[in-house]
Amino acid sequence: MGLPALVKKYWFLTGLALVFVVTLADVTEMTAEAGRWCKQHHGPNLVIFLVFFFSGLILDASHLRAGLINIKGTVHALILIFLISPVIAAALQFLPFSTAIKIGLFLVAVMPTTMSSGVVMTGAAGGRMAHALVITVVANMLAVLTIPISLSLLLGITGKEAAIVIDKSAVMAKIGLFVVLPLLAGLAARFRFSRWIPSQSHRFQLFNQLLILVIVWMGISQSRPVVLESGAQLIVIVLLIFAFHLMLLYTAWTSIRFLKIPPGERESILFMGIQKTLPLSVILQVTLFPEYGQALLVCVGHHFISLMIDGFLVGRLRPAAG
Repeated sequence: MGLPALVKKYWFLTGLALVFVVTLADVTEMTAEAGRWCKQHHGPNLVIFLVFFFSGLILDASHLRAGLINIKGTVHALILIFLISPVIAAALQFLPFSTAIKIGLFLVAVMPTTMSSGVVMTGAAGGRMAHALVITVVANMLAVLTIPISLSLLLGITGKEAAIVIDKSAVMAKIGLFVVLPLLAGLAARFRFSRWIPSQSHRFQLFNQLLILVIVWMGISQSRPVVLESGAQLIVIVLLIFAFHLMLLYTAWTSIRFLKIPPGERESILFMGIQKTLPLSVILQVTLFPEYGQALLVCVGHHFISLMIDGFLVGRLRPAAG
């Protein structure tokens, strides 16, 4: 496969890399200044609203109904997302990392599952995409309640809870307003315009990914000085991300094997239980922890690395899935 074909296939990851490189390498800082201006004028809020609105447009309600019957599998995935993931982060935080890196790890750990790549990987590995859709919708709605509580508990373990005050009510309201509300609005719009919207789903998906690049750009623009000073910390971040994701993957796979969940049912639990949404973690970093720029590197780096690891896993599971 030639370079153009690789770029086309992995254009989103390529886009993430370009956003980082262009924003950080622009010595005039015009790119970063534009990003900071957008951030100061409610840019992240608008983008995150649109991301989840288009996510709702993409979701197929008929598939959601079909996936509702696997209640045990949904609960299994939710335990991985909201309990096991923060517990692993809590264990890793005892290693000698900076506060910014720990905050980035916590943000990743408390996130609900991704709205797109996990569903696609579930289908590619032979799993039930309908069940994957149910997990992602339920997880993102529950995140309104879980994120403020989990994040506060994790910060409390580090002794930073007093220094970093989290307004739980404000965070709940923010997630409800900019995640749950637009997601439901998108689902309602898809139902209302069911003759037209499904045929445009691929375009909405493309636009959604472009919006994610925009919100990452605003976050990097805000954190540019800190990111440029990271240096050797980048290696530490990469190693931490690998350790976290592999530990979560191992726990998920072990629980699936222990419960003897067969191929076809296991894939949705596996991929939706270990993948994390990127845009919500970025907007919370930009909003709650703008002075901890390395936290953004953890959030975006985890997205990169998890897609690579899980993409390899898809290839390993596909033959077994038939």
